[in-house]
Parts: sequence; C-alpha cells; structure tokens
Amino acid sequence: MKIFAEAAKLEQQNSPFALAQIVDCRGSTPRHCAQMLVRNDGSVMGTIGGGMMERRVIEEALLALAERKPRLFHGRMARNGEDAVGSDCGGAMTVYIDIHGYSPRLVLVGAGHVNQAIAKAAAALDFNIHVADVYAENLNPDNFPPATRLLHAASFTEAIEQLQIEPEDYVVIATNSQDKEALDCLIQRPVKYLGLLASRRKTQTFLQQLRTHCVPEAKLARLHAPIGFNIGAETPQEIAISILAEIVQHRHQAPGGPMKEKAAEKVGRLVVIRGAGDIATGVALRLWHSGFRVVMMEMAQPTVIRCSVAFAQAMFDGEVTVEGVKARFVANVDDVPAVLQAGVIPVLADEQASLLPLLQPDGLVDAILAKVNKGTHRGMAPVTVALGPGFEAGKDCDAVIETNRGHYLGRVIYQGPAQANTGIPGNIKGETTRRVMRAPVAGKIRCCVKLGDVVNEGDLVAYIDDTPVIAPLSGMMRGLLNEGLSVTVGFKIGDIDPRGLAADFTTVSDKARAIGGAVLEAMMALPRKPQPVKQAVAREVELVD
Repeated sequence: MKIFAEAAKLEQQNSPFALAQIVDCRGSTPRHCAQMLVRNDGSVMGTIGGGMMERRVIEEALLALAERKPRLFHGRMARNGEDAVGSDCGGAMTVYIDIHGYSPRLVLVGAGHVNQAIAKAAAALDFNIHVADVYAENLNPDNFPPATRLLHAASFTEAIEQLQIEPEDYVVIATNSQDKEALDCLIQRPVKYLGLLASRRKTQTFLQQLRTHCVPEAKLARLHAPIGFNIGAETPQEIAISILAEIVQHRHQAPGGPMKEKAAEKVGRLVVIRGAGDIATGVALRLWHSGFRVVMMEMAQPTVIRCSVAFAQAMFDGEVTVEGVKARFVANVDDVPAVLQAGVIPVLADEQASLLPLLQPDGLVDAILAKVNKGTHRGMAPVTVALGPGFEAGKDCDAVIETNRGHYLGRVIYQGPAQANTGIPGNIKGETTRRVMRAPVAGKIRCCVKLGDVVNEGDLVAYIDDTPVIAPLSGMMRGLLNEGLSVTVGFKIGDIDPRGLAADFTTVSDKARAIGGAVLEAMMALPRKPQPVKQAVAREVELVD
C-alpha cells in the first residue's frame, strides 16, 4: 500500500515515475508476483526480487521514462544467450513497465478572463497548469484552480524565460496588448502546441511581420491562430471550450469534425488533382478549406519553380506546408487513407494517374497546365475539371477553367474550350517575358541564390552545368527550380518579381486563388454523373474483399 500512497503523492506533484509489475515468470525466480516503483532519479520503492534482474528493470524503467512510453521487458537469469541478465538462477521473468506523473503542461501567457476560463476547464483534463502575467492583480489565486502555478514578471519576455518552456508544453497566448511580444519569444521555440487568441486580421499582420524577420515558414505553420474551433463562441467560457477542444484534438492527433459525419459522406468528397504546382496548390487549398479531401498526383521529379507555394515540393522534401496546410509524399497508395485521416494532403508519384481506380475519387482536376491534354477524360471520375488551354468542356471534361489573366480569369466554362495560350507571362510593374529566366543551354541546374533573395540586374543566380545564368532584371527571386534537375535549352528555370521586398513568395498568388475558387464552384455546381461500369465493378470487388 505504501507504493500506491507514494504513487499518488508523485502524481499530485506531477513528478514522473514508473511502476514495474511482474506479469509472467518461469523456473527459479526470486519473486513471482511483485511491484516496484522507480522514480525519475533512479531511486526505488518496493522490489521485484533484487539482484541483476532488478538492476536491469530499473535501467529499463529509466529508459521508458526518458521516452515517455511504457514497455515490456523479458529477462533470463543466465550468464549468456538471448535476454540474459548475468545471473545463475536459471529462471525467466517478464515485467511490464508503465509510466506515470507526466501530466502535460499547459502554459497560459496572460491571466485575463479567457485564460482564467481555460484554466478552470483544463483542470479536469489532467493538465499541469502554469499562468504568467505582468499585472499582479490578474493573478488572484481565487480566479484559478487550486493547483495552478502563478507567475508574475516585469515583462512577458521575462516571464517566458522563467517558465522554461519545453518541447512537450501546450502554450496559449491571450494578453491584453503584449501578444506580439509573447509571440516573438515563442514562435521559434519547439512546443507541442502554440495558440494565439487574435482576429484573422491581426494574425495576418503578425505573420507578415514575422516573415520580414526571416522566421521560417515551417515554424509559422505551427501557430494555431485564430485559435480554437468555430463554434460561435462569444463568452470567455465558450471561447475556452473552443480552444481546449482544439488542444485535445491536437493532443490525441484526431481528425476532428462532427461525430455524426458518415464515412460514406467523406468518401464522396474526395478529389484527385493531377499536378501539384503553384496553381494546383491554390486549387488544393481552396478545396481543402471547403471540406473536400484532396489527393495530388505528380511526376517523380517535378519541375515547378514556385517551390515555396507548391505541394509538389513534398516530392523532394518529404513534407511541405503552404499557408498552414500540410502535404506529404506518400510512396504507397495504401497509406493514403491514414494520411487523409490525419488532415494531411497526400502527394503520390503518379504522372499517368494510374492509381485512380484504387482511389475512386468523386472528382478529378487536371491542373498540370501543360497547354495540351495529357490523357484526362470524363470517365476518370464522376466530375472532371481541367485548367486552361488544351481541353474542351463537354468533350474532354465537364468544365474548363479560364487561366489567362484578364477579365475572364477564373471563369467556369461548361461547354467549349478556354482561351488559347498567349505565351506571355503576367504583367508585374510593366515586366512580362523579361522576368522569366530560361535555360541558355541543356544541363543540370546549380543554384546560387534561394527563393526570397533580392537580386540586382546582372547578378549571378545559377549555373546550368558550367554556363552562368544572369538575372535579367532586379527584384525578388519568386521562383527557382530545385537544385540538380536536368533541363533543356529554353526551359523555364526561374522567375523574378520586380516588386522586390514588396513581393510575397510565401503565399499562393491571386491567380491561383481565383482559379481555385472557380474549381470549387464547378465541383459544387456540376451534377454527379453515373460511374463507368468498370469502376463500379472495381468498387464492388473492393468491398467484397
């Protein structure tokens, strides 16, 4: 009973410990049924029999505590052989080691009405709650659960330093007016969850300021802002529930959404996009934010240049985040459902869309933008949409989206083709063709600058093998091929935005957003066509299997 009393004490102190329990033993062993408590410093209470076996169990318990994962240990009381612990008794023992006392820490930066409500609601959720503020009057203990740790400091910068934020912490920023100071201190730190109570406008302002200070996009993507779920919350108590719901969802890595939504309804909202360049990514974002599940198909080595806003970059980096939405390269189509369930967009290496029969999508979007049809036809999905020249609505697909800049950009065409390709890039500050860089020779590209760099006319930006590529004008490098790709003469390898520092290479373009909105319109407006017989049979076979 002393072990359980000590365990309860350590739990209350949020002090980590392990409980080792003999679950099986064979032959000659010191104990057949026993428990031992192992503290984080290696000290113990109780025994499972002493000797070399107990020493090994203590070692395993400390490893389990370090990993924060339970484990099963099997040892043989022998000098040699598999699982030997170095003794001569001859028996064998299996010990289950469980870990306790690791209540996750919830750090509330600011002690106003919302964080007071969060603390009260979180007290029943097994959180170790810490609250910091620069106003002592906000830290009245009567406004917080009894076990809350309260910290007063002269500034939020000082408070965050004293809190000693750790990677496993959950952090919520909700201050009266010093939220940017707190965000600056926390955005670069690895934490389990970082949320900011702010409006959309304020969030965008803060993010843009952080980008100008060269905060990596991957770190910005970790920020949950505006924080919480959209449940129409208005009072501090309702806002607290909204925020904690998101934190719990993140803690358990659950997909979220209402429980009553049926699996069949989710399957009916699957859209496959051929291509994963910057325009295709704009389409994917619009569909994803509108509740569609999205799968993208790309070539194994995509030749996109706007890599910072193209989910195709996942083919090189494994995973990429654009405007807070994550995409991941998936090598096996069988892994697609799990990736979708995690709220991530899968990107497959499937240039020919050969995996479509396995995915059975509700809709297909051809966003390759090759100016010619690369094999898309209306039988590929109940609803098919294609972008730009090379397609005729009513023949090749159900709808074509106009991609030429101008009055008709983003128009949904239900009968007939899009406008012909002009061959002229969009006009930015009077520059069109000159801002696009093309390979002077065939070979492999070697980059001398990176996306976001500001270059001057005449600067060296890359090599094609040993041939230099010179900047044709001054501005920001908004597009650049991935290092080491092979190109032919005249191949598009880069794009310079003459607006310089005023340009934004981290978010999708206005053109991509317009086209994405048009695709969403088509997907919502087009009636579902009957499935082709072959695909319907394939689905029945799959269900039987």
